[in-house]
Amino acid sequence: MDSLITAAARALAAGDPLGALKRVALRDDAPALALRGIAMAQLGDLVRAKALLKSAARAFGPKEAVARARCVVAEAEIALVSRDLGWPTKALDAARATLEKHGDRINAAHSRNLEVRRLLLVGRLDEAERTLAGFDPAPLPPASRVAHELAVAGVAMRRLQTKAARAALARAEHAAGHADIPALTAEVESASLVMNTPAARLIARGEERPLLLEEIEALLASGTLIVDACRNVVRVAGTVVSLATRPVLFALARALGEAWPADVPRSTLVARAFGGKHADESHRARLRVEVGRLRMELRSLADVSATKRGFALKPRCAHDLAVLAPPVDERHAAVLAFLADGESWSSSALAIALGASPRTVQRALEQLAAAGKVQFYGRGRARRWMTPPVLGFPTILLLPGPLSGD
Repeated sequence: MDSLITAAARALAAGDPLGALKRVALRDDAPALALRGIAMAQLGDLVRAKALLKSAARAFGPKEAVARARCVVAEAEIALVSRDLGWPTKALDAARATLEKHGDRINAAHSRNLEVRRLLLVGRLDEAERTLAGFDPAPLPPASRVAHELAVAGVAMRRLQTKAARAALARAEHAAGHADIPALTAEVESASLVMNTPAARLIARGEERPLLLEEIEALLASGTLIVDACRNVVRVAGTVVSLATRPVLFALARALGEAWPADVPRSTLVARAFGGKHADESHRARLRVEVGRLRMELRSLADVSATKRGFALKPRCAHDLAVLAPPVDERHAAVLAFLADGESWSSSALAIALGASPRTVQRALEQLAAAGKVQFYGRGRARRWMTPPVLGFPTILLLPGPLSGD
C-alpha cells in the first residue's frame, strides 16, 4: 500500500475525514475510492459515500476478499445511519466471516457492533446479547472498544440493568479518552445523558412524577402491582400478564390503576375503553362483558370488583399499585420516540422497527405531519421523516423492549 493511502487511512481512523480527502481526493483506484467513501460518510454525504464504496467493491480484484469485505462493512454502517433497516444482513455476516478468517479482528469487531446496533433498533435484545456474549474487546484499539461498550450499554439500558449500563458507559468514556476522537467522545456523552433523562412516569394515588431508569428498575423489583403502559402488561415481581393484543382490556386496567384505591365510574370506563361519551345500556352491557374478561386475565394478580358507581381494582398479594406510563401521552408515541433520535427514517424502516404494517405507520406519519409534529423531505421511496428531539421523549435506547421477566 503506498504512503498516501496509508496516511489517508490513519487520518480516517483518527476522525479526520478532510485530512484523508486531501491525500486521495483525485484518485480513482480501488483503495482510494474506498477511503473517499468512508470520508464522505464521516462528513455526512451518505449518498455519495454509498456510491463510492460500491465502486470500490467492484474495482477490487477477486483476490482482494478482505478489501471487498471492508467495503461491505462500511456500506452496512451507512445503511444503519440512514435507517435502511432492509439492508441485507447476510452480506454483513459473510463479510465478518471473511474478516475473521483473514485475521482482521478490528473490522470484524466493527461489523459485530453494527449488527448489535441494528438488533437494538428493531428490539431483538436476545439476539443482540447472544452476538455480544463471550466477546473480549480488550485487544481492540480504543475506538473499537468505545463502540463495543456502547452496544453493551444499549442492551443493559433496555433490560433496565442500570448498574451494568453505567459500568459499560464508564468503560466507554475511558476508552474514548484514549481514542481522542471528538465525535466518539460526543457519542459517549450523549449515551450517558440517557441515564439522567426521565424514561417513564409513575402514576399512583392520584399523583404522577417522572422516573429515571434506576427508579423504574427499583419499582419493578419492589413487589408493587404495576399496570405497565409502556409495554401494555400488568405485572408484579416475576408474574407478567400481557394485554398487548387486548387494547380494550388494557384501557380498562389502566383507568382502574390510575384511580386506585378509589373506584372508577362506569361512564368514565366507557369513555376510556370504547370512546363513548354517554354510557347507554349497550355500552353498559359491553362493559360488563369486558370487565369479566379482564377479571379472568388478572385473576392471579388482582380482582376487579363492582361498586355502586362502577368498578375498582384490588391487588391480591401486592400492598401497593401503580401505573407506569410513557414520558408523554401521545397516540403515536412509539413513532415519535423513534424519530426523536434525530435521524431521518423511511416509513418502511419505521414499520420494521415497530413491528407494524407499512400502511399503519404511514397513516400515523400522515396524522403527525398534519398536526405539525413531524416533517418530511423527498418523494416516493426516497421520502424520509424526521423531527427535532421532542422534549420529554426518551431516546431510541429507552423504547420499550422485552425484559428478562417478559
